[in-house]
Amino acid sequence: MSALTRNEAQLRARLLDVRHYEVALDLTTGDETFESRTVIRFTARTAGDTFVELKPDELRSAALDGHPLDPAALTDGRLPLTGLTEGPHELRIAARMRYSRTGEGLHRFTDPADGETYVYTQMFLDDVQRVFPAFDQPDLKAVFEFTVTAPAHWTVLANGITTRIGERLGDGGDGSGDGSAPEAGIWASAPTPVISTYLAAVAAGPWHSIRTEHAGLPFGIHCRRSLAPHLDADAQEILDLTTACYDRFHDKFTEPYPFDSYDQAFVPEFNAGAMENPGLVTFRDDYVFRSAVTDAERQRRAVTIAHEMAHMWFGDLVTLSWWDDIWLNESFAEFMGYQTLIEATRFTETWTGFGMERKPWGYDADQRPSTHAVAPDADAVPDTASALLNFDGISYAKGASALRQLVAWLGEKDFLAGINTHFARHKFANASLADFVDSLAAHTDRDVHTWAETWLRTTGVDTLTPRLQESHGGWTLTVDRTGNRPHHIAAGLYDRAPDGAIEPREVLALDVPSDEVLSVSGPRPALLVLNDGDLTYAKVRLDETSLETALRGISRIPDPLTRAVVWNSLRDMVRDGELAAADYLATAEAHVPDETDLAIVQGVLGFTRAQIADRYTIPLHRGDALTTLTTIGRDLLRRTEDGTDPGLRLLAVRTLADSATQPDTIAGWLAEGTVPGGPELDPELRWRILARLCVLGAAGEAEIDEALAADPSATGREGAARCRAALPTAEAKAAAWERLFRDDSLSNYLFTATAQGFWQPEQADLVREYVPRAYAEAVTLAARRGPAIADAAGRWALPGHEITEANLEAGYAALTSPDITPLLHRKLADHLDDLTRALRARR
Repeated sequence: MSALTRNEAQLRARLLDVRHYEVALDLTTGDETFESRTVIRFTARTAGDTFVELKPDELRSAALDGHPLDPAALTDGRLPLTGLTEGPHELRIAARMRYSRTGEGLHRFTDPADGETYVYTQMFLDDVQRVFPAFDQPDLKAVFEFTVTAPAHWTVLANGITTRIGERLGDGGDGSGDGSAPEAGIWASAPTPVISTYLAAVAAGPWHSIRTEHAGLPFGIHCRRSLAPHLDADAQEILDLTTACYDRFHDKFTEPYPFDSYDQAFVPEFNAGAMENPGLVTFRDDYVFRSAVTDAERQRRAVTIAHEMAHMWFGDLVTLSWWDDIWLNESFAEFMGYQTLIEATRFTETWTGFGMERKPWGYDADQRPSTHAVAPDADAVPDTASALLNFDGISYAKGASALRQLVAWLGEKDFLAGINTHFARHKFANASLADFVDSLAAHTDRDVHTWAETWLRTTGVDTLTPRLQESHGGWTLTVDRTGNRPHHIAAGLYDRAPDGAIEPREVLALDVPSDEVLSVSGPRPALLVLNDGDLTYAKVRLDETSLETALRGISRIPDPLTRAVVWNSLRDMVRDGELAAADYLATAEAHVPDETDLAIVQGVLGFTRAQIADRYTIPLHRGDALTTLTTIGRDLLRRTEDGTDPGLRLLAVRTLADSATQPDTIAGWLAEGTVPGGPELDPELRWRILARLCVLGAAGEAEIDEALAADPSATGREGAARCRAALPTAEAKAAAWERLFRDDSLSNYLFTATAQGFWQPEQADLVREYVPRAYAEAVTLAARRGPAIADAAGRWALPGHEITEANLEAGYAALTSPDITPLLHRKLADHLDDLTRALRARR
């Protein structure tokens, strides 16, 4: 299919004013396809030619202003509209469309727990064409109305309030057509305000729904029926978070919420975390917790709720003109999500979670060859295919970090005044970076335009390094910088108390670069932390004394956000080859058992398990690294025996399950159904333990079948797929390979689960023959199955455990393939850069 180019979009936007879409979907025509009928009303500003996009299973008919169009003219997803005259037009199209199993377009899912079926749209970025025809670009906004025919027991949700307006009767089983029970319900949605095509949304199925009202609007949360008890358990928390964020955004923003309702649907097999469809936000239903989670994971769900609500203004009310400005959506929603939780909810330490989870994502992405500016030049995003590459740690984490730095430099009052001016100027329309900067500049004397050029148009991560020099009985502090951005930061000075505690002495505010030399009184600080408070986006280095203090006493630093900054400094040093992986591992062993912040524990253990143990440690010493992780897990178990910190205990159990080198202990837990002293094993822990036992060869098909019979849910199916692919036999690997690269019926989630199970460092010899094959197979797979599977393959189906020159050579050979898709090319380039770093760290 052709990717829409920016030039084509600009030409079409100058030609057309799109007014209204009437979309009728019939979801009762079978398991593979549905019927789609659309009326598009638009005006041509001048005479000319254009096209509408559509990717049908069959184009049944098309008519422009009552004149039939030839369905055979549809080529490469485009139906030409030629000879348009100046003035109003009406386009009518009827088509049979195909359901998706990859989370794109109209995704269809049948729940193995009860046999019920659900469908939902994911139109982003250009997948509306899989559902109905559209002039599919963000700056051709229009009003949308949906009519949906669905099975009688289903409920239909859409961007606007939906109403069941009728029903279609069955034939009573005798062909008479007068059956007493309805065969289908017919639903209609209220018309939306003008929105972009990628934001139109429908979700249909026998939803379990909880509804309320707030601020005069209907609010609802929805999930599939088999998850009803789990949603009910958390419903009050979810609704309280939603309404608290809603109220806080109304305190911040002068523009009111612009839509007629606020529904949140937790949907199956969703590719992203969530999608900001106006009035109908869709979330991956992993956020309906069916097993125990930590409070850090609850905070992550809360951030996502706040993030998506922020999009109602940043993205939905005011929308980017073209995809080069995606940061205007994602960076703002990311920043506002974290900040608003602090101001309006019990989650008051969200920036620590951001520092441990999101900023490393941004730092890693920004140091790869595929890095790009937060706001890339329009020429860098020439079409929709290239736009898909920029949804990464740069657009989210780096962009949000840049905004946090902007607020620190500009002041919150002027920042909020600027964004409210932005909303007022561009509501229900489109805007660019230049528009946003102009809005900010109207409220400050600071040079926002230069700031934007320096921060948003450049790539890479600055590095800040302190220099302390003795001077007249005290010290002077200067900061060396690699990079070109200005930084408004704090420097924290800490002393070591006689009992080993690290106590704050002073916080210095400074700008980098600066001609000012800061004076530090008293003895040399035991610890100097640049970017204390994590207000900027930069790698920070520790001076020699501070590094020793950190390695010996990081858990004694009083503030969790400061600890996060220091942990990230150590992490960056490992990745850059400046700190041995073994030293990071020893620091984790010494200090994680005393850590009190769950986000820090989760982040440190995650990096230690996935990177230190599996990549940066040579195979000869990998067993020792896993043993260290199990030691940390046992220490955490002992610390939580009194039951006062169930979240920390859960992390301990997960660590022990994931890192076990001998099966006896975790096999005993699985057999007993509990960990001594708790917790009892819920489905997530059971599948986690079983997966590790499969890797170790201590469980097989019989145990997998038994576990699946006990948990026949969608999550159970994924767990079984992961376990089967992890079995250490040639037959299991061959079968998993066939499922991954030959079976196109595998859904996006089952594909991911299978890929996650396939590559295991313990099984390097067993899977070595597949290492060179993976790259060529992934190229073919991505071209055949599309972006969602290409993304999953790039994340999970490439051999990341094999840290060898031969693996790199095989990957680079595939990188030059003329058949590789842009998305897979990006994923593969990142994969190879990560392998190169790991190889360098090992050396």
